[in-house]
Amino acid sequence: MDVSFDQLRSMVIFAQVVEQGNFSAAAKHIGLSRAVVSYHIKKLETQLGIKLLNRSTRSIALTEAGEQYYQRCRSIAEQASAANQQIENLKSEAIGLLKITCPVNLGLQAVIPALNDFKKLHPKIELDVMLSDERINILQEGIDLAVRGAPLPDSGLQAIKLTSLQTCLCAAPAYLAKHGLPTSPADLSKHNWVIYKLTSGEIALRKGSRNYSIKVNGTISTNNAAARTVFVEGGHGLGRVPLYDAQPKIHASSLVRILEDYTLPNIDVYGVYPPGSASSKKLRLLLDFLLEYFRAYSN
Repeated sequence: MDVSFDQLRSMVIFAQVVEQGNFSAAAKHIGLSRAVVSYHIKKLETQLGIKLLNRSTRSIALTEAGEQYYQRCRSIAEQASAANQQIENLKSEAIGLLKITCPVNLGLQAVIPALNDFKKLHPKIELDVMLSDERINILQEGIDLAVRGAPLPDSGLQAIKLTSLQTCLCAAPAYLAKHGLPTSPADLSKHNWVIYKLTSGEIALRKGSRNYSIKVNGTISTNNAAARTVFVEGGHGLGRVPLYDAQPKIHASSLVRILEDYTLPNIDVYGVYPPGSASSKKLRLLLDFLLEYFRAYSN
């Protein structure tokens, strides 16, 4: 069976519908209307003479034939993307758009300054930066790179470790004046904590060969790291704070570092990206730049 250019387009749209999970998300991702996406799927099923998708008001599911057909359609879309990347890599200067997401506080403190320097080196690369502490589906949102302070849980994605960030335990002088200074790990569970919701409710410490795991509770919790630090600085409890965030406030005497002779696990920062996209020249340049930048940043 011969394949027309229009059918090739329908096949790519079909692959996007499957990957995005529904017609509306696929339409938004591709930049078409939902009606146009629906038209292409119906036309494709008519041309093939077989049903590819089972539809309901809220979801879609592949038929057996649709599952097999999707694998071929996805391969076509990936080959087209690889062809574009190959041409891009032949250009003397990297150009194009990079969509990046990272946590708010880490972004403002470290990633944005890095991107500022990167943009000066590569003025023809466009940057679209989304700061969010929520876990974003980078495939659905078309993200090129997600900077994350956690190991990679997403199947089908690739990751590279960019750096490790030190953390420390802190409190405001006013809080310690009222509630006392913890002098041992056992004291930590007796105190109020400002809880960062994206981490576990336990604090791990190490001194010499001994490890400690302390369960902590608090009357304030937040999903934003910057807000966590503000609440700790405001005297509402103890907090585990990244050293890059705490140090200026320690020097300004608005925070006090506690149990300094104990060490805490570092936060490993990863660059997460879709499979195969690291061959893109612009993304490769950014990853290499961030590795060098954070190597200098952590020294």
